[in-house]
Amino acid sequence: MADKLFGTDGIRGIANQFPLTPDFCFKLASVLSKTVCSANKKVAIARDTRISGDMLFSSLAAGFTAQGIDVLDLGIIPTPLCTTLTPKLHVDMSIMITASHNPYRDNGLKLITPSGDKFSDEQTDLLEKELQNREIKIDFSAEHIGSVVKYPAGLANYLQTVSSVISADSLKGLKVVLDSANGAFSHILPEIFTHFGAKTISLSDKPNGYNINENCGSQHTENMSKTVVENHYDLGIAVDGDGDRIIICDENGNRLNGDQIIAYLTTYLHKHHLLKGNGAVATVYSNLGLGKYIRSLGLEYHATPVGERHVIAKMHETGCNVGGEESGHMVLSDYSLTGDALIAAVIICRGIKEDGRKVSEIFPVFQSFPAVSHNLRFADKKIIEQIMASDDVNASIAKAKQILADHGTVLVRKSGTEPVIRLKVEDENAATAQQCAEMILNSIKKCSLT
Repeated sequence: MADKLFGTDGIRGIANQFPLTPDFCFKLASVLSKTVCSANKKVAIARDTRISGDMLFSSLAAGFTAQGIDVLDLGIIPTPLCTTLTPKLHVDMSIMITASHNPYRDNGLKLITPSGDKFSDEQTDLLEKELQNREIKIDFSAEHIGSVVKYPAGLANYLQTVSSVISADSLKGLKVVLDSANGAFSHILPEIFTHFGAKTISLSDKPNGYNINENCGSQHTENMSKTVVENHYDLGIAVDGDGDRIIICDENGNRLNGDQIIAYLTTYLHKHHLLKGNGAVATVYSNLGLGKYIRSLGLEYHATPVGERHVIAKMHETGCNVGGEESGHMVLSDYSLTGDALIAAVIICRGIKEDGRKVSEIFPVFQSFPAVSHNLRFADKKIIEQIMASDDVNASIAKAKQILADHGTVLVRKSGTEPVIRLKVEDENAATAQQCAEMILNSIKKCSLT
């Protein structure tokens, strides 16, 4: 277990390959039973719609119950509902089994504290050490065996939460195309929007264990955009497999990313005197134009390292109640503890309904700086480590930063959830951004071939 298990969002990997195997999950649950689950001796577990979810749930449940820990089976629910429910369940922790926006072959484990926050770096570092301890001894006793109890979650809980955000018929007259990514929101998203008065077309809402995020959802919005245009609907809303990301499109099918959504939510809450902390939080991966726009409102703009947990930590620190990422994570802390696509969606739709203008007349909220982005996928993590450590690659990055100086930015980082290097270059001048991106790409390509 020499490789680090925990990335930016828990443990990720290919299902049925280490560490997403039944034996590892059993061991993880056994260790968590001894190190975390001592107060209430109870844990909650939820999952998305991947075929491997049942296997991993069963392995975790076996590990916990074998140590006398009771398991609340939350079933198939979105990640934001799992985190929001957790503080109400009197558990020592929760686990969300999901690989978010990734294909069905992938899966992951998000570890959640009793307060609904994700485990900190300090907590996961300690857990890593325990899991790597070859001498760790796990005792079994016939006198101490836990039970598994199903806990009804899902639609009823979300209806209650959304009812605190908007009133009945608030969305009446609005025509919305919904893409649930064949994921955890498949039965909840269309029900909620219909319940609050919207006319809907529901896409990708028939999960079969294999089709989660497959050419649909927040990562693949083409069908959503096409359906909006063909049916003359007002907008489209796409979420990812576990429901913590949202991407929208206007009535012309134009895709609007997370940065535009952050800008809109900040503007809307500020206008209605609901904004807290006098600002908003995003990450260094967000477009430079977002920060410029937020500051133009007389508000503060906070940029964190990439990762939703960094956004949430900064929101706690500054008192802001709006934060998010370019990828579509939207955290509205007055209503949800983590990124919640549904809560963001209903607030956006309420605002659009109140405004009366077409979505294309509201968005884009700000003018983005020209940007060049690449997600470079590699078959082997060792190649990624080699590239990131390369003198030539780092020299090209340093040169690009020198060229861009104080009017642009360069980001080259390893994904915390996939075998991918993410490259993003922004500048006020599109040609300069392209030039710098090509220089870095060439050095990465050269290094990967050696």
